[in-house]
Amino acid sequence: QVQLVESGGGLVQNGGSLRLSCAASGRTFSNYAMGWFRQAPGKERELVAGISASGAITYYADYVKGRFTISRDNAKNTVDLQMNSLKPEDKAVYYCAADRRRTFAISTNQREYDYWGQGTQVTVSS
Repeated sequence: QVQLVESGGGLVQNGGSLRLSCAASGRTFSNYAMGWFRQAPGKERELVAGISASGAITYYADYVKGRFTISRDNAKNTVDLQMNSLKPEDKAVYYCAADRRRTFAISTNQREYDYWGQGTQVTVSS
């Protein structure tokens, strides 16, 4: 069992930056691929960025490439999302998720993630 707790959300101006952090409990965190999803009102939850268990492989949705960076520290059981050049359309609830089936790959399908955090709100003012 893995428990995930996100932090770092908030209100930021257009063009600003935020860093989200996800703290995981459990001994097997380093074996799991991790993802940051987001869900805006009335929209489907979507994968923003993902990272393999070792951190060697990353995935980014096209609309965040060059702006967001995902990283993990397996010694500290954390996975972070650095978000730069934020836009009003980045406003959403952001969720951290763990995929216990994959070590070397990243799934974009939210149904394949087994553990979820409670979410953290990100709001970007225009």
